[in-house]
Amino acid sequence: MTKSFLRSAVTALALMAAAPAVYADDLIIGLRAGPDSIDPHWSTLGSQAEALRHIYDTLVDVDDKLQLKPGLAVSWEPVDETTWDFKIREGVKFHDGSDLTAEDVKFSIERIPEVTGPMPMTLYTKYVDSVEVIDDYTLRVHTKGKAPALPNDFTRLFVVPSETGMEARNEEFNSGEAAIGTGPYKFVSWQPKGDLVLERFDDYWNGEAAWDKVIRREIPDDAARVAALRSGEVDLINYVPASDYLAFKNDSDLETFVSDSIYILNIAPSVKDEEPQPITVNGKPVDGNPLQDLRVRKALDLAINRDVLVNVVLEGLGKPANQLMPEGFFGYSEELGPREYDLEQAKALLAEAGYPDGFEIDFTCTNNRVPGDAVVCEALAQMWARLGLKVNAQALNGTVFFPAAAREEYTMTMSAWGTLTGEAAYTYGALTHTKDADKGFGNFNRTGYSNPEFDKVFDEGTQTLDADQRKKLYEEASVIAMEDRALIPTVILQTVWAADAGKLNITPRVDQETRAYEITPAE
Repeated sequence: MTKSFLRSAVTALALMAAAPAVYADDLIIGLRAGPDSIDPHWSTLGSQAEALRHIYDTLVDVDDKLQLKPGLAVSWEPVDETTWDFKIREGVKFHDGSDLTAEDVKFSIERIPEVTGPMPMTLYTKYVDSVEVIDDYTLRVHTKGKAPALPNDFTRLFVVPSETGMEARNEEFNSGEAAIGTGPYKFVSWQPKGDLVLERFDDYWNGEAAWDKVIRREIPDDAARVAALRSGEVDLINYVPASDYLAFKNDSDLETFVSDSIYILNIAPSVKDEEPQPITVNGKPVDGNPLQDLRVRKALDLAINRDVLVNVVLEGLGKPANQLMPEGFFGYSEELGPREYDLEQAKALLAEAGYPDGFEIDFTCTNNRVPGDAVVCEALAQMWARLGLKVNAQALNGTVFFPAAAREEYTMTMSAWGTLTGEAAYTYGALTHTKDADKGFGNFNRTGYSNPEFDKVFDEGTQTLDADQRKKLYEEASVIAMEDRALIPTVILQTVWAADAGKLNITPRVDQETRAYEITPAE
């Protein structure tokens, strides 16, 4: 196997002078964001899942295009309309040497509702009514009604040993005491906002990974991450900023890897009776919430020049978005055409709604969730200024933004969402369905949007086993939510990784994940 590489000539010469060259088979990755906890059931954030799948496996896995493939389950099939059987892979070892059984999977499913994090994982167990162990390697899941998409949801079902116990919380996981999985790497150490250090698990069921040690280094500042790659501090970086992409692409010493992604930057306008942050005119709060008026939401939408966002702000690394999922996903509607940019119509709608001179509004975004989130946030504020609004744009670190968003403290936000399961139930069920704890819908509905017509069509789709009919219903629901401007999609992002030229074999993933065990040294 090719050894890890060192870019620093000084360091290399020093090593050669001291002794025959001995390099460690290590991979150091510079990442924009890392985990917030080592507990795999703590948060749904993509950066969390990406990091922790090195330690823990999921029941069902997906390839780089999000097609389902076996994980800890080798197969799955419906027994009847409300029952699924999952055959568990035999011979799998946990990092402590114990054997994986169906009891561990059952425990992991039942643990998720008991863990309270900023973005609850119950999104992935919403259809589960009860779980039954048939034998050591057969798990039976009883669902709340028909659940044709259950295997898709279980692509985020991380499995931990049943011996972990329901009482285990962040402290035990973050220290490493409870950080025991079946994944390709074992936990060594973690510094929040710093390094997650992992070592290869030699008994991994899917063969040994290429690297003895992996260090996932969180470097949220784009310039610092770029500098770390150029100086040789790291071997690979994700989320190359758009401003550096062309320079990287034209540098013969570097290699870039580009992929379309599933992540869309969505604007979420609160339509509650009382907005969390006041909307004002001439410094005085307005009566009612202007965002409840569809004409206002349409005006916000029409004032967005998505071509400028893609070609100027993101320097070509994206595509205009017209709904909450990329084209081709299950439930994407061809009926919804491209979003128009029409500033004059937007002004007319705003005046018709009673705000000819606009209003002042707070707009809060993430600044480290995905590439370009902060610059798109600022660009949108400028576009809306042309509409006559005074927009107080603020881009915050996800550790601040997401807990506050979960508490519904913002009037209007923007953050990225990716349809990780490839189908509409995941996205529309979480973001635009009326909050319904019993059904597990509306988990991430922070705006207060509720449309009985949407709910009826969507709910019917979730209970329809015929794939063609279910797809048709999801498409109809998509149209309802998008014409309501329940959320306002802006751009679909592209992702860029960079490494030394000819050093690594990387297959870019549409979910933007950087999986060290899928990266190998170049021949």
